[in-house]
Formats: sequence, C-alpha cells, structure tokens
Amino acid sequence: MTSDAGRRLLLVHAHPDDESSGTGATMARYVAEGAHVTLVTCTLGEEGEVLVPALEQLAAKEGDQLGGYRYHELSEAMRALGVTDHRILGGPGRWRDSGMMGLPENDAPRAFWRADLAEATRYLVEVVREVRPQVLVTYDSNGGYGHPDHIQAHRVAMAAVDAAADPAYEPGLGAAWSVAKVYWTVMPRTHLQRGIDLLMEAGESSFFGVTSADELPFAVPDELVTATIDGRAQLPAKMAALRAHASQVTADGPFFTMAEKVGEEAFGLEFFQLVRGEAGPADGPDGREDDLFAGLS
Repeated sequence: MTSDAGRRLLLVHAHPDDESSGTGATMARYVAEGAHVTLVTCTLGEEGEVLVPALEQLAAKEGDQLGGYRYHELSEAMRALGVTDHRILGGPGRWRDSGMMGLPENDAPRAFWRADLAEATRYLVEVVREVRPQVLVTYDSNGGYGHPDHIQAHRVAMAAVDAAADPAYEPGLGAAWSVAKVYWTVMPRTHLQRGIDLLMEAGESSFFGVTSADELPFAVPDELVTATIDGRAQLPAKMAALRAHASQVTADGPFFTMAEKVGEEAFGLEFFQLVRGEAGPADGPDGREDDLFAGLS
C-alpha cells in the first residue's frame, strides 16, 4: 500500500535480529510518533548459530528449518516494535544467508552474497517507489563488521536509491522517487568504550571478549556520527524485540547483560551517519541531529 502522507522511514537489513539490535529503538520511536516504518530483510538468516539447546534441531543443514523459524521470530519482534510493514527482499527464500566471510556457504547458489545485483536492486526499487520514504537506513560499505550479507545489503540499498530516482529505470515499477536522506548505522567509539567500562565496573570481565572498543570492527571515529536518536523511552520495546529472536539472542548473553548492568544509555541511544542529503539542525545535546527527518518539510 502506497503511503503518500506523513513521515516514511525504510530500513534495509540483512538478517532477522539485525534490525532489533541496531535500530530497534529508532524504529519503535518513529512508530510511536506516527511515522510509517518499513523494514526490508534480505535473507531469513538460515546460517545463524542456534544458541538455545531446545532449538538445536533447527540448525540441520539438510533444509532451511531455521530460516522459517527466524521468520516467525522476526514477525514477533516487529509486533513488539509496532512495525506492521515488514518484507523479505524478493519474497521469503529468494536469497539465503551466506554465512560469515570465507565460509563455503558464501558460494551456495542462493547465497545473498552471490545475488545478481541488478535483480536484487529491482526488487528494492519496487519497494522504494511504493513506500516513497523520505529517509532510508542501511549499513556502511563494510556492512558494519564485514559480513557478506551486510555488505551486499549496503550495495543493493545504495543502488536502489539511485535507480528509484531515475524516471528511465523500469517505469513499470512506479513513478520515480528520490529518497531525501540516506543514513548508515554506526557505533561511535567513545559510546562503545563507555559501555564496556561500565560493564566491567559492574563485574563483567569483557564485552564480546574484548575490553577496548578499538578491538571491535564496528567501532567508528566519533566525528563520523551525524545523528543520535534517543529511543530510551522505547527501550522496553527494543528488548522485547530482541527476546523474540530467541534462537539468536540468549537471556544471559552480552546484550541483556549490558542492558541490565549498564542501563538505558547503552541500548536506548542509536547512532547514524548521513551519507546522502542535507543535514538538518544539529539540535541534539551532542551537537548532532536528533531526528532522522530533521530539515525535511
């Protein structure tokens, strides 16, 4: 259903749970404020590591049982965030989780890493022209931490932004639409380090096995961060969404440990880098945008 009024936000993520961990508070905040939020997930996460013993049978390599289960988890997570418009790029099962970089699964016939860029772009252009978002969110060119599906999601999203704005590109997919602002999800180094320090003060020995943000591949220099979204009021919804991804996020894992011991700031603030479009007023307390729609009429 095309949305022609109000604020419209489109997020492009690689696997179920990526949206909740990285942008869940932002999604819930904009839903609460009345914006139309659309999530496009590129795979069903079939190669995810099953962390719950009771669900170990889902990881069987003979089929894609885990993908179907994770689709169910995604639906429950979206219910927690209040998002009613969520889609799988090309339809469920069109592309498969490619696994971590360098694994044999990268070369599987349906691996998203091997997806034809033109085909995947066409599917996303169709969504962009239908939804007509003013703002699109995806990953940076390294996919945050080098996962092949995150890198491919970045490539497809950026290609679709260009193609959707071109009236000569596939006019049968709908009228051309220019996305006003494109953001990449980022994590500032100082924020990560503060969280690690507070976690260690609370008695933990490390966060994901590290004691310095410099050891984390997704830490970025603070100066690259242009927007901070305060979703602390939506933290309960974000944590509920993470719990919905039960096969991937354990109750005693680092996400919930940090949330419990460090508090709202660790997971209620989410960070972005504007890479297309004009920045709005830097009205946030940190001298950054505090609204992804800032500057848009």
